[in-house]
This record gives sequence, structure tokens and C-alpha cells, in this order.
Amino acid sequence: MDCVIRSSVEAFVAILVVLFGSIVVKLFRDLIWRPYAFHKAYAGQGIRGTPYRILAGSVPEYTELLREAHAQPMQNISHDIVPRITPEYHKWCQIYGEPFFYWYGIHSRLYISEPELIKEVLSNKFGHYDKPTPRPILLALLGRGLVFADGLRWVKHRRIVSPVFNVDKLKPMVKKMAACTSSMLENWQEMMAQADSHGKEIDVHHDFRALTADIISHTAFGSSYNEGKEVFELQRQLQEMAAKAEQSVFIPGSQYIPTRKNSHAWKIDRRVKEILNSIIQSRLEPRTTTRAHVGYGSDLLGIMMTANQKELGGSQRNLSMTIDEIMNECKTFFFAGHDTTSNLLTWAVFLLSINPEWQEILRKEVISVCGTDIPDADMLSKMKSMTMVLNETLRLYPPASKIIRKAYKAIKLGQFSLPKGAVLSFSILAMHHNEKFWGLDANLFKPERFAAGVSKAAIHPNAFFPFSLGPRNCVGQNFAMLEAKTVLAMILQRLSFSLSPAYKHAPIAVLTLQPQYGMQIIFKSIEVQT
Repeated sequence: MDCVIRSSVEAFVAILVVLFGSIVVKLFRDLIWRPYAFHKAYAGQGIRGTPYRILAGSVPEYTELLREAHAQPMQNISHDIVPRITPEYHKWCQIYGEPFFYWYGIHSRLYISEPELIKEVLSNKFGHYDKPTPRPILLALLGRGLVFADGLRWVKHRRIVSPVFNVDKLKPMVKKMAACTSSMLENWQEMMAQADSHGKEIDVHHDFRALTADIISHTAFGSSYNEGKEVFELQRQLQEMAAKAEQSVFIPGSQYIPTRKNSHAWKIDRRVKEILNSIIQSRLEPRTTTRAHVGYGSDLLGIMMTANQKELGGSQRNLSMTIDEIMNECKTFFFAGHDTTSNLLTWAVFLLSINPEWQEILRKEVISVCGTDIPDADMLSKMKSMTMVLNETLRLYPPASKIIRKAYKAIKLGQFSLPKGAVLSFSILAMHHNEKFWGLDANLFKPERFAAGVSKAAIHPNAFFPFSLGPRNCVGQNFAMLEAKTVLAMILQRLSFSLSPAYKHAPIAVLTLQPQYGMQIIFKSIEVQT
């Protein structure tokens, strides 16, 4: 019996030794050997970067730089916002030159700033560059839809979601966009009727969020903002949590620990899934004869489900999406469908409020195209100056400030040899403000840059990519531009506006670029002569 017990104990100890040894080996590989290998690979090619600190990397310095940059508003209204939004890039590129590498925890990130190299990565059709595994909190916010899908999963999702944003499918939705905008403007005009001759101050960032949420509710889900209001509010909480998480070191497995933050995130995620599942299941209920001929509906969700049904009934059923996958795309619809456009509208109104000559140019264009009538898609397509202003807005204040990609194998990029697993970082914001490509007036508002089109606006045709580049560019950009044009045109028909003295210029990236203290604008009613 003693021999049996001794043998069991020895076997157990041996197992513990093996497990402990494998853990030590893995820790040594991840914390020391791999960072050393990446540092050696980059240094051998003349690329410099920040020093590596075990586990933390460059995150503490990055966090401190952000804290200092956001401690107070900018002294003057300037569009030179790169030092405020990406202070780490602003500092490190001056110290180490470009390209340079830095450490996001134990992982190196190589900053690339050459448009040709960025195009090579983003336009690659062979799957050599994937999106790094996102943090769990980001997955809770956006799901594994088009934003984070890779490989065959991405091909499948793109094939089904693309028809949703076909221009011809979007045109009829302008009517719903206009109806939602009319409701907001009626509320504004009621407030202005009670204001004095100086006009009425309105925080447009707040109201544009509600408006674009109402629009995406109607156009994507055939409901109203009030019905989807809970989803928007829950996603906003996840957005703030995700933005804070990006400023800290992520420890794999920590997402499973029932901390207060994790428990709150799980609760939000469950509730969002319940609401979205209810919306989807209502479309799957047996359709009456009356509904059968319109498929699952003419809104974005209905179009996507109809396209998915066609794939399901085709010869390649593996290209259809499951209910969970449709739900993930709905998460993206809800968040990206309103957050991106609300910020675009906010910054566009800000820029027009401090550039009254361009506000007047747009107003004259709107009146000449559609008078006082509610604009339709064909009218909006004729507003060239409007397109120029929106593109210049996206250049100065792009929705996302950076793009991250990961090389899944050792690969050559331009003159550089990238090791397997190399993570690349591209700053959209820095590229859009780079004097090398935009001239010495890169930080000035000059919509005329886009008079000859996007490809000729800068010295390099790929220096402008607010919606990314290549096959993985934002599938909803036509929707966003159509919506922004609709809202702006209707505002310009009825109101003039200027920046309130109460406004504090403090752009901040909370995943997307937005004003830290709101956007206070003073509006006045106008009489339009047609």
C-alpha cells in the first residue's frame, strides 16, 4: 500500500513539475524571448523604438501622455490636433524617426507612415494581414461581424452585408432620414421661438447622437429610437469601458474573472443580445401572405436576412450566416451606424460655424438644387460643395484615428522584412495632417482641396482614407455620407449657426473622435429666398 501511495505522490509531483516547467517556458518565451526577437529583427533593419519593459511595455508612458494631453482644453481653436489625440505618436516619431516601433504590453507595434506601404497592407487580397484579436470588451460592443471577422468568415459576411449598402437600396431610405431630421428641427425651432434675438444655444453633439440613433433605428430595424434606445445607451457604456481598457495592459484570461467591471460588461452584453435576438426572431416568425412578397422587410436588417436566405438556399450553404452571426452584424449596425455619422455631423457643423463663408456657399448650393423642398438622393448627389466640405471634415477629424493589422507569416513589406506576428499601426489622423502630403496648410480647413476629387486632393492618392482602404474599407460609408448630406442640407435650409462662446475645443478619442465637452452651437432661424 505504501508503495502505491508513494508512486501516486511521485506521479503527481512529476505532473506538477511538468506543468510548472511549461508555464515557466511559456512566460520566458512571451515576456522575454519574443520581445527580444522582435527588437533584434527591427533594430537589424535600422528601425528604432521605445525601450521594452516586461509586461507593461510602453503603456504607462502612453497613458501618461494621454492624461497630460486631455487635462485641459486646447488654448486656441486649431485643427492641429495630432499632439492631443495621438501624443505618443507625436513624441516618439520625433525621437526615433519613421518608421518606429513601440510596445503595447508584451507585443511590439511597428508604426508605418508611407502611403504606398499602407496601401500594400490594406489592399492585400491574399489574407497576409489580419486584424489582431480584439479585446473581449470590444467584441461585446461590436461582435465578430465585418469589423473583426477574418478569412472565410469575413468573405461570408461581406458577401451578405454588401447588398445592404448598395446605393440603389439606400436611396429610398433618404425619406426616412429626412423625416427623422424634420422631427429634430421642429424641436429646435420650438426652442428658438422662445429664445431672444441672439439665437438659441444647442449642444449638437448630444442631439446628433439621438438623431442618428433614431435614423439607424428606422432604416436598419424598422423601429423608432425609443424602441432601440436601451441598446444605444448600453453600447455607449461599453464604448467608454473599451476606450479606457485600451489604455491599460491586457492580461489574457482576466476577462473571465468576475470583477465588478467584468460583471457589468457581461450583464450589458446579455441584455443587448436579448434585445437583438428578439428583433431577429420577430422577422423569422411565419410570414403572412401579405408579408411574403416583401421578404424580411425593406430595412437594412430585412435586406441582409433576405440576402442570407438566398445563400442558404443556394449551392454553397456554408456561406450563409447563423443567427448569432446576424446578431453580431446588428451590433455593428447599432454602434457604427449612428456613432460615425453623429461625429461627422458634429465636426462639420463646427467647421461651418467658424467658416461662415463656406456655410453660405453650401446654403446657396442647397437652395439652388432643391429650394425649400425636402432633398432626395438625386438632389444630394448634385451637391458637390457639400461633398467637398464633408471630405475635408473627415480629413481633419476622421472618425477613427488609427488602423491595426497583423502579419500572419514572415513577409516582405517594401524594403522591410516583417517577422511572423508583426503588428502594424497606421495613424489615419497623422496621415491626414501630414504637411508632406497636404502642404504647409495641412491644418487649415480648405474644402477646395477636394474640388477635383479624392484621389487628387493630396500629393499622394492614398493619403486620404477616413473609411480605410482596399477590400476591407467601411461598407457603410455610402450610408454615412448620404445621411450627413441629408441632415446638413435640411439644417442649412432653415437655420444659420455660429460657435457659442461656451464651447471648449477639446477633441478626444473615445474609440471615435468626438468633442470632450460637447459642441455648443448658436442657431437662428432664417428666411430663404428661392
